[in-house]
Parts: sequence; structure tokens; C-alpha cells
Amino acid sequence: MSTIDKARIIVVGDAGVGKSSLVHLICHGEPIANPYWTIGCSVEVKLHEYRAGTPQEKTYFIELWDIGGWTAHRSSRSTFYNPVHGIVLVHDLTNRKSQQNLRKWLTEVLNRDCRNTSDDVDYDAEQLAGSSVPMIVVGTKLDQTSSESVSSRTSNIADECGADEIKLDCTHTKHLAAGIGNAVKLSRFFDKVIEYKTGCSRDNTTTIPPLERRRPFSASSSYSKFSHTD
Repeated sequence: MSTIDKARIIVVGDAGVGKSSLVHLICHGEPIANPYWTIGCSVEVKLHEYRAGTPQEKTYFIELWDIGGWTAHRSSRSTFYNPVHGIVLVHDLTNRKSQQNLRKWLTEVLNRDCRNTSDDVDYDAEQLAGSSVPMIVVGTKLDQTSSESVSSRTSNIADECGADEIKLDCTHTKHLAAGIGNAVKLSRFFDKVIEYKTGCSRDNTTTIPPLERRRPFSASSSYSKFSHTD
């Protein structure tokens, strides 16, 4: 197992949108029993078959770095943004503000400077849309939405970044069951993350290498998980 390559995906969004529940569902294939608030960062790992069913099939570790969304910890979050091979932007479908705030989260991760990510952050849609880092937008708490327009509408941030979007209820495994649209989009996203990480696209052309932070990341950097029932 030590020879399996890995790729790192950053999972970001406001506190309480369900990032930890989403990551648990993806990695364990079942709803989380005791949802918790994440302080700092919590890491889960999923085995993914890259280009499954083809001669190029290869097993990878997908590391999902669930970043705590509390504003008070903004200044320390950049510790976990090195390197970034993929980004999962998570919002609550019942909270429009959490969707709007995804622009701030994307700016924070790509700029690697949490100090300047204030409420009046200068969001440059054109600049960020040009980023080569693979992204996917996830809307949670689908079961709590009463309007069909909410479940069918594509978020602005997904349009701006040219990213796939999935919407689901993290308390039901059916939303990520093998073969359905959500699962296919997620698997395709993981493949793009691996291609970005290795610098090789499907047609064997070279892509822009992963962004690196302005200061080195220490492998000994700690992360913490604080259990708390929502």
C-alpha cells in the first residue's frame, strides 16, 4: 500500500454546511453517525481507481482535507493549502449566503493568503475561472429544500469556473450510489485531480503544474478534529 500514489483535495465552505458529513459519505460509503464541528483540519482517505476499466487503470489514494469553516481560524487555514490538486466547494442549498461565500473560499485557497480574505475580498471571476486546478461544487441538505428550482438550478460559481456540480443529502447513500450521475461526476473529478497532480492530461499533453504556496508546508503540521453533534 505504501507504493500507491496520492492526491490532495481541499474541501472548503462555511461552517455548518455539511463538509464533514460529505467527506465521510464519500470515503466510507455511509452517513456519519455523529456529525462534528471541525477545528483546524480533518483528513479522510479514499481509494480511487483512476480511469477504471481502461488499460491505464491505476489505484490512487485521494486525500480529502476537510477545512474548518470558522472565521476565527481564517489566519491559520493556509497551513493546509499546500499543495492543492483539487478543490471541493461545499454550500448549503437552504442557505443562499453559503453559496455566495464560495467565491471568498475559492479566492482564499488559490491566493494562499488568508490574511487578505476579508468580507470585502476583491473577487476576480475572470482570474479564478482561468485557474487550472480541478474543482467541483457540492450543494448539501437537498432533503431540506422545498423548491424544485433550487435542486435544478446551477450555482453561479459552478458556471464561472466551468465546474461540475452535484446536489445531495448526506444522510442517504443513494445520492452517491455507483453509476448514478453524482457518482459519475465525482469519479470524473477525481480523475481530473490525478491528471492535474501528475501533470498529464488524457491526451498526454502537459498541463500547468500544481500551485505551490509561498512558504513550504511541513509534513509534521498537525490537524485536529473536535466531535460535536450538530
